[in-house]
Amino acid sequence: MSANEFRPKPPRAQSAPPCAPGCAVPAAGPASCGGAPHVSEPTSYDALLLLGFGGPEGQDDVLPFLRNVTAGRGIPDERLEEVAHHYRHFGGVSPINQHNRELKAALETEIAARDLGLPVYWGNRNWMPYVDDALRELHADGHRRVIAIATSAYSSYSSCRQYREDLADAMEATGLAGEVEIDKVRQFFDHPGFVAPFVDGIRDGLAKVRERGIADEDIEILFSTHSIPNSDADRSGPPERGFGPGGAYVAQHTAVAEAIVAELGTTSPWQLVFQSRSGPPSVPWLEPDINDAISELPAAGRKAVLIVPLGFVSDHMEVLWDLDTEAMETAEEHGLFAVRTASPSTHPAYVAGLVDLVEERLKGTPADERPAVTSLGPWYDVCRPGCCENKRLGFQPALAGVAP
Repeated sequence: MSANEFRPKPPRAQSAPPCAPGCAVPAAGPASCGGAPHVSEPTSYDALLLLGFGGPEGQDDVLPFLRNVTAGRGIPDERLEEVAHHYRHFGGVSPINQHNRELKAALETEIAARDLGLPVYWGNRNWMPYVDDALRELHADGHRRVIAIATSAYSSYSSCRQYREDLADAMEATGLAGEVEIDKVRQFFDHPGFVAPFVDGIRDGLAKVRERGIADEDIEILFSTHSIPNSDADRSGPPERGFGPGGAYVAQHTAVAEAIVAELGTTSPWQLVFQSRSGPPSVPWLEPDINDAISELPAAGRKAVLIVPLGFVSDHMEVLWDLDTEAMETAEEHGLFAVRTASPSTHPAYVAGLVDLVEERLKGTPADERPAVTSLGPWYDVCRPGCCENKRLGFQPALAGVAP
């Protein structure tokens, strides 16, 4: 979409839609409006809404996109250009929109194969089509009861609650409160469909490294995810779960990594690392940075590194730049053979797993019958009160959860 077609994303909602009498969750379907953590009542839906992050699709889009991402923070264009060069290196095009088009098509195929009769709509947080565009479209097509999937597996402000805020923003921008109901599937960090592609990728990656005569104990597996401010990490997940430092965000990644290593039975050492931090150095973010971790591996006797994009559902910009470019360069500088494993993308198990999550809600599958590869899940259908607060912004209006 060219720059002359650009419009900013919808403003923040001033308030959440009023709850129906006896309900605790605004704009929710009847089975989830009461606010129970898991919904065990069959629920009918007539559309699926795929929620994406969004990305620029040309050089002219880069700065408007970054202004959307950083809206409300007062960051001047000069500083945004420091990040813009990542996108400009790839012609100003983020692969994320194309990935979501491919995922949308794959979901449509899987849904048709199961005869579920759910059309798929797609809306982004930070680039066109926005969530409100998708909401207007599906409403115009006659749909009123919607199940949403966010393209993010873990719990934190940026990976869950902010998508729920997007839904509230879109609802207010379209004026469709009272006409459209929106529920959201649970966070799927430990659903087998999400985990299986990483298991396959690491198995293949280890085989490539072993072909070079490198033993497993000399290979470090780095499970990488997006760094976030410590304050946001600590507030991720429901407060009553008491996850401690790093909150649910770190606990979920760690538990999934442990499950993957156990399934593979590898003796390779591993660690959870972080990437793509931004913001002032005075604000603590999750560490260690992946490049710092790589630089310490030779001293520990490692000869190779396997980089696993555990926090990502597809190969978008943070994967292409921070892993495929910077981390690979760091590995080469330190004499390490490096392999980056695949992200889920449109892996058949991942696509099937997402539709399984929708079917959980269609069928009202009890929580104890839902698959989860860690003891932390299955996660909540309805986000809990106080979940994933943003320290800087506080609690903004959001759907698919109990306030605040």
